Amino acid sequence: MGVLVVAEHDNEVLQESTLNAVTAGLEINAEVSVLVAGQNCGGVVDSVGKVAGVSKVLSCEHELYEHQLAESLAGLIASIASDYTHILAAATSQGKNVLPRVAGLLDVAPISDITDIQSADTFVRPIYAGNAIATVQSEDTIKIVTIRPTTFDAAAADGGSAEIVSIDPHDDKQDLSQFMGQELTQSDRPELTSARIVVSGGRGMGSSENFQIIEALADKLNAAVGASRAAVDAGYVPNDYQVGQTGKVVAPDLYVAVGISGAIQHLAGMKDSKVIVAINKDEEAPIFQVADYGMVADLFDVVPKLTESL
Repeated sequence: MGVLVVAEHDNEVLQESTLNAVTAGLEINAEVSVLVAGQNCGGVVDSVGKVAGVSKVLSCEHELYEHQLAESLAGLIASIASDYTHILAAATSQGKNVLPRVAGLLDVAPISDITDIQSADTFVRPIYAGNAIATVQSEDTIKIVTIRPTTFDAAAADGGSAEIVSIDPHDDKQDLSQFMGQELTQSDRPELTSARIVVSGGRGMGSSENFQIIEALADKLNAAVGASRAAVDAGYVPNDYQVGQTGKVVAPDLYVAVGISGAIQHLAGMKDSKVIVAINKDEEAPIFQVADYGMVADLFDVVPKLTESL
C-alpha cells in the first residue's frame, strides 16, 4: 500500500502544485500513485507519467470529471481509497474543496495545510494564522492530507516512467451538483501561487485605477499581481488576487508589499517569501516587522520612480 496524490489540472495542463504534493508523498512512502480524473486529458496523464518518483498513474476519463466537480471527484477517490494509506492533494481551492469531502465519506479526520512531515502518522501545520504551530498525530487507517505547496519542493517534471492504468468512473451521487459555467480572469502575467516575484497592493492604493501603478511595476519585473483582503473587499481588484489566510498562500523569491499595513491575515499568506520589500508611509505598520527591506515613503511618488528606473 502506498500514497495516492490527486492531480490538479484543467484537462490540458498539470498544475505545478501537484508536483509539490508528489514530493510530500515521497517523504511518506516511496510508492506514490497519482490520480488524473478528467475528460480528454491524455496530455496530462502523459505529463504525470514522466514525473520523477511517480510509480503509477491512475487515469479516469469520463464526462463526470470534465470540470473537476468536488462531489463527483470525491466519490471516485473514496471508492479506491482502501488501496492506500495516505491520500494527498495540494492545499489549493480545489484540494481544500475535494479532500474534506473524501474524509467525510471515509469517516476520518482530514489534516489540512501541512508544512512538514515528521513521520507517516505525524504532521506539522500552522494554526491561528501562523502564530502557533501544531503537531498532529493521526491514528486513522487512511490519512487525508492537504499540503502547503510553498513548503515542499516541486518534484522533477521529467525523468520518471510510471505505469499508466485506466480505471472505471464512480457514478454514485453524480447528480449532487451540475456545472453551469465559469468566468476566468485572463492574464499574461505569471500565476500568483507559482510566480518567482509578486507585487501586491493594499488599501493604501486608494482605488482600482491606482492599481495600474502596481501592474506597471509587475510588468517590468515579470511578476504576478497580488492584493490584501482590504483591497479586494474595497473592490479594487478581483478576489483571485487575494493573498492571505483566506486567499492564496505564496512564497516567491521576492514579495513587494505596496500600501499594505500587514494585518495578521495577510502575513499568514506571504511571510514565507524569501525576500520581502515593504513600501508604506506609516513607519509603525506591522508589515515592517517581517520585511527584509522597508521604505517609509509615499507609494504614489516612489513606485512610479522605481518602475521608471527598471
